[in-house]
Amino acid sequence: MALPTKQTLTLDAFYTFVHLPENAAKRFEFIDGEIIEVPSNSLVSVIAAEIIILLGIFRKQQKLAGYFSTEGGGYIIDGNVFAPDVAYVRELPAGDGYEPTPPLLVVEVISNPRSNTEQTDLRRKLVHYMRAGVVVWVVDYLARQVEVHQPGEAVLVLGEGETLSGGTALPGLDLTVADIFPDDLPESESDDIS
Repeated sequence: MALPTKQTLTLDAFYTFVHLPENAAKRFEFIDGEIIEVPSNSLVSVIAAEIIILLGIFRKQQKLAGYFSTEGGGYIIDGNVFAPDVAYVRELPAGDGYEPTPPLLVVEVISNPRSNTEQTDLRRKLVHYMRAGVVVWVVDYLARQVEVHQPGEAVLVLGEGETLSGGTALPGLDLTVADIFPDDLPESESDDIS
């Protein structure tokens, strides 16, 4: 089934669409009334896993409350449904359906940094994350940098030698950007990343 395009749908229509049998193995987000299929990218999953490991170790060492989830979960953010690569929440998710409480921190690893469509969709999501008070790290593995978006603050762009702060979500966290990337990450990727 083709994805609906250029129509504004309701959240109920999104729920109906994602529960169709032919969509069972796919992941979707709902951005401004539009259903967007989330691309699969194993490298993004590896980077997200590295981030969860590092953040999880920090959380346990600091004895902070909270939990991390991956893109398998979804959150209702400002009337949209997003499936960030990493999300940090204070309360254990209910485990059924999309979580109505926004995460404190999300990490969006860009699947294809060369894709204008993905970049546009990501920028649309950032508006809603900021409205909901969510701190967002946007990871670009080709540029080896992280954009830090915090509500009411200027965007920070941090390179490999710089340090990510946990801000109010994970106070005391100082994580070197280089540490989130695999040691053998290639210098350049082909143009057909998806």
